Amino acid sequence: MVMHVIHSLESLKVDRTVVVVGHGADRVTKTVREEAPTWANVTFVEQQVQRGTGDAALVGLSIFPGDDLDDDSTVIVLPGDTPLLQPDTIDNLVATHVANGYAATLLTSQMDDPSGYGRVIRAPSKSGDGRVLRIVEQRDASADELATNEVNTSIYAFRRDLLGPALRHLSPDNSQGEYYLTDVIGALAGMGHRVGAVLAPPGETAGVNDRWQLALAERELRARTNRRWLLNGVTMLDPRQTFIDVTVQLGRDVTLYPGTILQGKTVVGDGCEIGPDTRLVGCVINQDCTVENSVGRDAVVGAGAHVGPYAHLPTGSAVAAGQSTGAFYTAPVE
Repeated sequence: MVMHVIHSLESLKVDRTVVVVGHGADRVTKTVREEAPTWANVTFVEQQVQRGTGDAALVGLSIFPGDDLDDDSTVIVLPGDTPLLQPDTIDNLVATHVANGYAATLLTSQMDDPSGYGRVIRAPSKSGDGRVLRIVEQRDASADELATNEVNTSIYAFRRDLLGPALRHLSPDNSQGEYYLTDVIGALAGMGHRVGAVLAPPGETAGVNDRWQLALAERELRARTNRRWLLNGVTMLDPRQTFIDVTVQLGRDVTLYPGTILQGKTVVGDGCEIGPDTRLVGCVINQDCTVENSVGRDAVVGAGAHVGPYAHLPTGSAVAAGQSTGAFYTAPVE
């Protein structure tokens, strides 16, 4: 999930990406290190005691070189559980932040049911300019504050020279006894700094906290991925029954039949027909192949081959170019 968040930063040309890890640190670090693009320049730092989002941000800042006294560069803070975030949205957040010289800029959403989210509190539009004053967590909000439907998405752009000092002055004086990153917004606004906000669609900024939300996010990501390939010349007889990981690469004039599942770093060459009811994980399928009603993992299929129906391609196996396997075939492992 965090890889989708990292990829949303691609067009910004970030200098460094710091991933703050805690529970399951070894697993997260291993996966991200293997899959992160080189442009992200990913490094890791562990929050050994989970003392809130403010403490996590401070731990993350500790790995940046130099001090923050005269560094007015932009620091983007994102949660690792927002896989639907679009690059254009982050670009707009940073562009708005820099163009207006804000101390901090929030990404916010308006929700019909804002339950569970921190509320964005603004100055009254009649007496002020609607500027952001603070964020209040739901458990600490008054009845009037709970009536606000503009919510904090936990996605921010900060000036580094203002973020660091503000984090170091946070207090855990709240119902959770934690250091809230949200308190930085009120602190900066209280000192007279300007805090901006950019509105984003709620479906794009929603976090994933359980398996139901994960399934919804996967459905949306699948729809985006399928649409991209359809617009680039791939034929799908039924996109709703076609599952393609974002790491998969497809050639020109590929046809995917219903029940096709392509996962991992699978590569499918030009002119191939895959499916129906075929699952390929980490396979390389060269051009002009047919693979039907089959399962393969980390296997290679040579150009012009016909695999299946009901073939099994185990890890390390290969089908020679031009070969027709026939039904119920198991490829030998080289």
